Amino acid sequence: MSQPVLSVKQLNTAFRTHGEWRPIVRDLSFDIAAGETLALVGESGSGKSVTAMSIMRLLDSQACINGSVRFEEQELLSLSAAQMQHIRGNRIGMVFQEPMTSLNPVLTIGTQITEVLRRHRGMDRASARAEAVRLLERVRIPAARSRLDEYPMSFSGGMRQRVVIAIALACKPRLLIVDEPTTALDVTIQAQILALINALQEEENMSILFITHDMGVVAEVADRTLVMYRGEGVELAETRQLFRQPQHPYSKRLFSAVPRLGAMAGIPLPQRFALFDAAEPAEQIPQVDTVINGEPILSVKNLVMRFDVKSGWLKRVTGRIHAVEGVSFDLFPGETLSLVGESGCGKSTTGRAILRLTSPTCGQVTIGGRDMLMADAPTLKRLRTQAQMIFQDPYESLNPRLRVGDAIAEPMLSHGLVSAGQAPARVAELLENVGLRADMAERYPHQFSGGQRQRLCIARALALNPRLIIADESVSALDMTVKAQIVNLLLDLQQQYGLAYLFISHDMAVVERISHRVAVMYQGEIVEIGSRQSIFCNPQHPYTRRLLSAVPVPDPDMNIKRSLIQDELSSPLRPADFQPPLRHYRQVEAGHLVMMN
Repeated sequence: MSQPVLSVKQLNTAFRTHGEWRPIVRDLSFDIAAGETLALVGESGSGKSVTAMSIMRLLDSQACINGSVRFEEQELLSLSAAQMQHIRGNRIGMVFQEPMTSLNPVLTIGTQITEVLRRHRGMDRASARAEAVRLLERVRIPAARSRLDEYPMSFSGGMRQRVVIAIALACKPRLLIVDEPTTALDVTIQAQILALINALQEEENMSILFITHDMGVVAEVADRTLVMYRGEGVELAETRQLFRQPQHPYSKRLFSAVPRLGAMAGIPLPQRFALFDAAEPAEQIPQVDTVINGEPILSVKNLVMRFDVKSGWLKRVTGRIHAVEGVSFDLFPGETLSLVGESGCGKSTTGRAILRLTSPTCGQVTIGGRDMLMADAPTLKRLRTQAQMIFQDPYESLNPRLRVGDAIAEPMLSHGLVSAGQAPARVAELLENVGLRADMAERYPHQFSGGQRQRLCIARALALNPRLIIADESVSALDMTVKAQIVNLLLDLQQQYGLAYLFISHDMAVVERISHRVAVMYQGEIVEIGSRQSIFCNPQHPYTRRLLSAVPVPDPDMNIKRSLIQDELSSPLRPADFQPPLRHYRQVEAGHLVMMN
């Protein structure tokens, strides 16, 4: 039997906090063979990412690592820092969940890719630049050559992750460690990235340690799966066997909670997720009963968002990025309209433009019958009390130096909704409404888990008693059970307060669960809009069908082999004098419209 590429034996990792050592990973052991993919699964805080960081020796001095980590018969834990640096990025590659932790914001994308190629593969400047273009094209970055000299902030989140994957694969490593690499990506790009990694794995006989909480991805990519719970490996088995007959109680709980696309067929209204504890699932899931009628709380008409592209010494406008083009829809009280599409399609830009967090080129946006785009500063401030936004990364939304109680009270005090004396009681009420204890108001953001921080952001959004909430990828980075809890919380709050949600997401299983209606965006335009049942059961536009077919299926017996799509996404960059064509829509049935041509 051949030696494994990676062999981990009795790995223990602990962190020193307040003078004491706190174990995070306990006695973990596993092997990965050449060309094998091992999935590491478990909830947030189970020790998955710490395991990867321990293998790569990326933890700081406050961490203590012992045990054995052998890579190609070389003991990594005994190497010098210089020896380990040579292995990282050259023989072992790593892709993190958050691309901005891997990319330098003050260096161009091209500089960061060519640096790796020149250091580890000895290429000259011209060869490295040509190879960088090829790598960007392989991960389907539109207009790769022209975007080589742009900075990370010019890319969407999904685009940035593709750049990180290109860098990790640049030196054709023997082992690739991927930590939630597709969690923040839409399903079509996720499918393409999985196909790309699979193709490179077959070409190079590369081994992969795949850390994820997406069981659809696990079913599709993993040969074997290791389930982690509270720092320990509780079950290791072939993936097909684990899906069929999980043995450990935690494994059973984890796999029972997997959302499946199509589970809402025949159910007209949004429905809460079944939450499983260590005992039995809930016997009945109450439906969220909402009534959609009357005047819309939000009306968007022909919204356009374009960004000038300047070049040359005179900085002339030589082109424009058509981020949002002619978007129109209404949203009613108590309704959830989901805006879906791949990264860079304009859905997040649409959400930000509605609240004038960025200035639209033209169009009309009314909230409660009041024009947002024409409002002066005092009027805009008042209107924003009716509409609030929840962002993807809750940590970036909260001031790390403020106690969370002060962060929640701040908008209420700013708008004069409560006095300083009334604020603590209102903060306590809001915390309890989102499932947190009132005494947590004295803590700081870093003292909460990711799911708890998202609850804090929801509490802050509710502080101004809004009628509309725009949730921009608000659950995409959360593990399955926490995601289900947040979705259930949003549905409960909608039922309690009659809130309208514009739910921006790429997670189609969640979209199917939470939505009344769905609008599909592609290249800045809505190509199809209709009831949730119409979109999921009777998709008409080719892109909608492609979007749904790309959703990973949590069933290894499906044995999905995705083809590596070679065609590029068309770029939203257009010549400066470009005028978009007039679009026409066909009505499939009442409320179900699809773009023609």
